[in-house]
Amino acid sequence: MSRKYRPVAFRQNKLNENKFETIMKTLRNLALSALAIIAFISCSTDDDISEPIVVVTPDAATLLLTSIEIDGGIPYNADNPALTFTQAQNVFIPSVLGIDYRTDRNVVPAGPTARFPMFQGWETLPNGDRREGYYVITEASDLDLARELGVIYSPRMAVSIGSGGEQNSQWTDDGRLIFEGSVDFSPTRSLTPGGADGLLFGFPPAEVNPGAIADDNWSSYVVLPDSNIVINAQLVANSTGIHDRIPNPNGNSQADEDDLNNPNLAINQASVVMQLLDGWQDDKPYYFHIVTDTSDPGPATIELGVYAPRLNNLPTFGLFPGGSMLPFSPTANGRTFDNGDGYGVQGLNSACLSDRQVQDPTNTFPIDPSDSRYAPMWDAHITEFTVPEGERPILRSFAQVNDLLEQGILIPFRGNANPSPLANSLSDLLTATGAIINCPVITQPDASVIGTQIGQPRN
Repeated sequence: MSRKYRPVAFRQNKLNENKFETIMKTLRNLALSALAIIAFISCSTDDDISEPIVVVTPDAATLLLTSIEIDGGIPYNADNPALTFTQAQNVFIPSVLGIDYRTDRNVVPAGPTARFPMFQGWETLPNGDRREGYYVITEASDLDLARELGVIYSPRMAVSIGSGGEQNSQWTDDGRLIFEGSVDFSPTRSLTPGGADGLLFGFPPAEVNPGAIADDNWSSYVVLPDSNIVINAQLVANSTGIHDRIPNPNGNSQADEDDLNNPNLAINQASVVMQLLDGWQDDKPYYFHIVTDTSDPGPATIELGVYAPRLNNLPTFGLFPGGSMLPFSPTANGRTFDNGDGYGVQGLNSACLSDRQVQDPTNTFPIDPSDSRYAPMWDAHITEFTVPEGERPILRSFAQVNDLLEQGILIPFRGNANPSPLANSLSDLLTATGAIINCPVITQPDASVIGTQIGQPRN
């Protein structure tokens, strides 16, 4: 595998020192002003100066948005956003800088994409050293922070605190987050489809090797310093390479998957382009989402995510309501050919049998981010068809999945970890695999939007 490194320190080629000093001076002045007010209110009448100095830190939104400006990007403004999305576009993350809704892979080989604001922070390596890394934020458990950052409000994420499935963080002196863990993007992704086993073929794969592996301290559920606020923050690049969901504009070459010179990793613009996956929800297609990291090497490889074993500690899988995640339903052996009904193909088998970044599993999801129960962590409840491929429909809603389970056309996948279903409000017939996938939902547009673009969706 060929990886190209920038010839100077990873951050120096995009940092405007004068702008940095100006903005940080402004932040320090804000802090000092607040400190002066506190000192004025709290000083005793005998002018006792032995009281400890209270350091006032600007809020998380200010620090994060300021870092975007320092790094050459345009910080999101909740009161005057750069892009205004229509009801037909139905965008759930208003801070995205562009979306490409073109689905014809003969025109755009990577399919639909979205450009996200990108933040610079620091990873902590297992030996205690720190390494610069870049990340995106898609959700926050605090309503005000979600609004200020232009991300999805997901209060359910706060349930992760204390589970061991989250990670804590700190601020640097210049307002950058320091993470407890790290991600290695250097491995070469590879997948060998499985052989025939009854009605199964292609999935489960015979061998998987994820293209990125997190250490035991990394989780994308990040608790902000001195708070009970959780953000969904995913590393997308560091000196070891880049996330596999960053599309290569020159094609899908496996050899270039960790190329730091990929123009869709726009460090000088504090933004990154990521490839979207399709899915179904409530009988509607175009449930466009990204896969960032997963608790299992299988889905990490199939859906080009980061293998992050710490996610296994999140509460509670297989049960809804409850826990910090939601069930969704992939199928192990969906339809691998388009029969002309306009619904296309589907299934983990289709994804395993296709070339890299070509075929999505198009999984079935129960709700969208407009529902207050939404969370970006999804617990895979895999199904398995019992009928020949020519008789398999495309699974478009949880109601349909439940109906087919009752008929016996679908059964819980034989490889699911739980031997029996756990009753929940979405299905009492499904079982969970135990695999947790981080799938932030970006947009679910009307069909009229497909084929269009808005903003700057790719370089």
